[in-house]
Amino acid sequence: MSQKSHGLLQGKKGIIFGPLDDKSIAWHIALAAFREGAQFALSNVKVAFRLGTIAQLGKLCGAAPLIACDASSSEDIANAFNEVKEKLGKIDFIVHSVGMSKNIRKDRPYDDLNYDWYHETLDVSAMSLHRIVAGALKADVLNDGGSIVALTYIGAQRTFSSYSDMGDAKALLESIARSFGYRLGKRGIRANTVSQSPTKTTAGSGIEGFDALYDFAEKISPLGNATAEDCADYVVTLLSDLTRKVTMQNLFHDGGFSTMGTSDRLLDMIYGKKE
Repeated sequence: MSQKSHGLLQGKKGIIFGPLDDKSIAWHIALAAFREGAQFALSNVKVAFRLGTIAQLGKLCGAAPLIACDASSSEDIANAFNEVKEKLGKIDFIVHSVGMSKNIRKDRPYDDLNYDWYHETLDVSAMSLHRIVAGALKADVLNDGGSIVALTYIGAQRTFSSYSDMGDAKALLESIARSFGYRLGKRGIRANTVSQSPTKTTAGSGIEGFDALYDFAEKISPLGNATAEDCADYVVTLLSDLTRKVTMQNLFHDGGFSTMGTSDRLLDMIYGKKE
């Protein structure tokens, strides 16, 4: 991550959902946003505060308020935004970096999903964005001209066998962002998703075959995989006024992977290098 501040978020306030530890993308987004001058709250479920190191992140980000919130609970979200208003006032941005799948964690094949877990995957990983944005609007906490950014993955458009029901969840997440982008445009509020490279996060590493998936993307992408720090710098631009006319987009931040078919590097690995 660049250590030089450009003041892109000076005077802006927000909330970042999903940081857990220094392997999480939301953690690095928080550091980059703070570097650029933003004030914000950090939020995750209660258990994450015990298992993760969010308190440490809060200290690194100027004693950022820490708000326990289950993003699949409308009541928790309402309470969270009331707390945000008390501690920060109205805000300018929301970052959603929330996702989980028990079906993946428990190695359930896609054609034999546990449907209760499937619903939970959709609820936590996608519908939570709808709840969060709707909750912010009901609380009247989001300023005109604000920005909403959610993290996604190309598994929403393409089939990656090990990504299972998370691919469905990310497709729903991207649709929700577009739907809100249209409806909030009259207030100058943007809603976008960032489709990030495979990233070695705590959650990502729990996907079967993740290392192979990561290596495959690295060999295909002209620029290589984007790191969590790279992603954080990109997200900062979407939270800033520099992108005030960018909305309803699914923005690929993946080193060029999304536009590639194959690469010499991959073919050489499979078939051997031609003499």
